[in-house]
Amino acid sequence: MSHDLVVEGNAFVNHSFQRCCIGIDDGKITAIKKVLTGETRHHFSKELILPAGIDAHVHFRDPGMTHKETFQTGSTAAAYGGISCVFDMPNTRPASFTPQTLMEKKRIIDRKSIVDYGLYAGVSKKILTDIGFINKLASVCHGFKIFLGETTNSLTLPSELIQPILAKIKPFQKPVFVHAEDNLCLQKHKRTEHCLIDHHIARPPTCETRAIDHVVSADKTIETPVHICHVSSAAALRKLQEKPSFITYGITPHHSLLNIEYDRVQDSWLKVNPPLRPKQDQQILFKTIQEGNVYLLESDHAPHSTKEKDKDFSEAPCGIPGVETMFPLFLAQAVKQRVSFPRIISLLSEHPSQLLHLSKGVIAPGYDADIITIDKKNIQKIHSDTLHSKAGLSPFEDFPAVFPSTVFIRGTKVIDDYEQQVSAGFGNMMPTQ
Repeated sequence: MSHDLVVEGNAFVNHSFQRCCIGIDDGKITAIKKVLTGETRHHFSKELILPAGIDAHVHFRDPGMTHKETFQTGSTAAAYGGISCVFDMPNTRPASFTPQTLMEKKRIIDRKSIVDYGLYAGVSKKILTDIGFINKLASVCHGFKIFLGETTNSLTLPSELIQPILAKIKPFQKPVFVHAEDNLCLQKHKRTEHCLIDHHIARPPTCETRAIDHVVSADKTIETPVHICHVSSAAALRKLQEKPSFITYGITPHHSLLNIEYDRVQDSWLKVNPPLRPKQDQQILFKTIQEGNVYLLESDHAPHSTKEKDKDFSEAPCGIPGVETMFPLFLAQAVKQRVSFPRIISLLSEHPSQLLHLSKGVIAPGYDADIITIDKKNIQKIHSDTLHSKAGLSPFEDFPAVFPSTVFIRGTKVIDDYEQQVSAGFGNMMPTQ
């Protein structure tokens, strides 16, 4: 049998690298064997072949804040970073808390994205009182987002509503992503901020652990799939070590690689919610990644313009760009043998796919042909002026990274020899589950 496309080389299959041929038809992997024939053939003799990454947590700012990012620029950055699929959070303008705003957002994005994508619906009190509303909302989203603490353009939900809301969402079997900072705690610690240490004190780990307590307590009897986003502190990790199995959590590159002592870029570039923590917390987070005691890596890509981030610390907005650098940063860590390749692939490909019910993240028959190739010897330094987000800056300036040389999404070559091959409008909205 001849295939539409055959990709040949040293591929990560069945949790190890092996020389093989990957047969692809209609954008799906259909066979993996030692020898296959195909109408088009790509042989990678020196590169490693990996499943593309999935970023379960981005803020592409479209619509309403397109001076910060559009879905075209954000998805382009994702593709260059080896990410074939992103999931966008609802705190845009207008915020995506209704079926109407979600569908309008989809209409806008369909013209712009060059990677596959999904959308989360923001959770408001309305889902408790209107059965028709929650049914419609669930039919057009891939998951839900609850903000327990105030952050950029978000609608904060009182913690006492978590249990009844999780009960309403459970029948739809869609994950609930939670920004876990308790708002009453944040209000109690509010203060004027002039630097990263002030921001850490104003949004302390206590607020994070309190929110996690609320979620775990509310969900123990309901067992709705819940994901705690961007865990930032050792205290939060200790809380989550005893969590129920249906609650997962993620760690970001900035919380695991940066801390409040980092001084190679200005403090305002590192201002984010939840905040960066002291070095000891950062080291514990990185060790958690090394040991595999976390479910996934997520970028929490939250771009702002350079002009906005260059303001005085107290006025600068919170958020760090990261969709383009996340996978390359950790691929470099794998090359340097600080984290294993199987660990990185599980955290960036396999586990996000499982959480979001995707046919992606694995090189195996039946899965989308989302594949990247990397040259282990081509370790580059990150430079903000070569990245593709509108943000125009990265806190990871000069960090080592391994960028993919080739990126296939559903069998289409989106990046070839480090250069973009497709235009806006290639990506699609996967069917809801």
